[in-house]
Amino acid sequence: MSVVDNGKRPVENDGFYMKNASLNEKLTSNISKGISDGLILLDFQGTIRYANSMSAEILGLDEDSMIGSKLVRDYLLQPENDMFMQAVIDTIYQQNAMQTRFVTYQAGGKKRYLRMRSSLYTGLGGEKYGMIIILSDLSDLVELQDSLKAMERINELNRQLNARNELLSKTFGQYLSDEIVRELLDTPGGLEPGGKRRDVSIMMSDLRGFTAMSERINPDDLIRMLNHYLEVMTDAIQKRGGTIIEFIGDGILAIFGAPRSSETHAEDALAAALEMQLSMEEINRWNAERNYPYLEMGIGLNCGEVIVGNIGSEKRMKYGVVGSDVNLCGRIESYTLGGQVLISPVMREKIGVPLEIEKEMMVIPKGADREMLLSQVIGIGAPYDVHINLHKDHSERLKNPVPVCFYRIDGKHTSDKACYGGIVALGDDCAVLETETDLELFDNLQINLGGKLLCKISEQDGNEYLVRYTSIPYGYGKWVKNNT
Repeated sequence: MSVVDNGKRPVENDGFYMKNASLNEKLTSNISKGISDGLILLDFQGTIRYANSMSAEILGLDEDSMIGSKLVRDYLLQPENDMFMQAVIDTIYQQNAMQTRFVTYQAGGKKRYLRMRSSLYTGLGGEKYGMIIILSDLSDLVELQDSLKAMERINELNRQLNARNELLSKTFGQYLSDEIVRELLDTPGGLEPGGKRRDVSIMMSDLRGFTAMSERINPDDLIRMLNHYLEVMTDAIQKRGGTIIEFIGDGILAIFGAPRSSETHAEDALAAALEMQLSMEEINRWNAERNYPYLEMGIGLNCGEVIVGNIGSEKRMKYGVVGSDVNLCGRIESYTLGGQVLISPVMREKIGVPLEIEKEMMVIPKGADREMLLSQVIGIGAPYDVHINLHKDHSERLKNPVPVCFYRIDGKHTSDKACYGGIVALGDDCAVLETETDLELFDNLQINLGGKLLCKISEQDGNEYLVRYTSIPYGYGKWVKNNT
């Protein structure tokens, strides 16, 4: 069947009307009588399936060329018709049963005020075939001009709100902090490259031995485990007003005191770090239920003046933080063992509430020109009152030393030079290494104990070194059984 409009060329039947022929006949009959309103039938791809002569007159279009055209693509891309175009797009995609809008439309140098009514075009069985749009030209009704202008303004504000929501969901979907979004959108020039100097607290955290662990676990399980861990850490950071700058694999970079200023950012950062360590117990309980590995995390904290803001290029930009104190925080984190929170002397001085210090250690961070006294914190007093249980290293002496071969690790690189020594004591997650090789506190080692056992030196007594494990290979248990 074809639909004919008073002698006009027929619309090819492609299934749009086939299932509802009786309604088509009624529509054709009504249209042939000539109505003062414009009537357009659109399918859900925006193609014009029917248009009467009045719709062509209102829109200033050629009636014969309308059928089969894309209304938005072929006719409405002029900037002055953005409002009308948006209304048509919303009609197609929202598919509301009925809605009415007042919009403006400009053609041939004439601006028209239109009332646009739309409803679903459905079959007898409720099938949705497209949209019916009825256009009424209200331009000559002077008494409605003020109302239409007000409606036009409301529609424009709604369009801007929709655009803003779209911007939030698409452009800023990767940001984890609502504070960043508000800072960028509410500040004049907030989306422009640039930054501000701010006094903040910086946090860096990292899972011990995660890189080696990732080579032994199924990728799907690895991502699921990592996402759960990061979700818990995110909650702890944001609870204390922190802003997550980025995830770096299993590592987290966050700041406190920007974009929202805070007089207590140092205390907030430390409280968040201790709460993150407390959360590891629940994370590992969740991991154990799924046969996932046991995780340990180290956290470094520092305070200082940094630059925060939009960093990058016009094509790719992010809200970031730069400065020497950010780099120093990374160095501090590298000294941590699993379960530790280490803070810089600047941060310790800045905190104005009582602290529970387990121990202090003198280090020379890479790139620094002098020694630095780091503090291992296990508690912060009122009003925070957050305390963590101290990890106790315990090892038992072996009857006879077990010879081992080990290598130093510098950054991400393992030395090719083999070193030799003996294991003289073993614990659940630590060992005592005896060697004539000259080692230093916090050196990272790879010892061949049933595989690549990764560890960090935490204490020294002469030529004996207490090493804490950061990654245990699968063959370690069998090695212990065979050698003890």
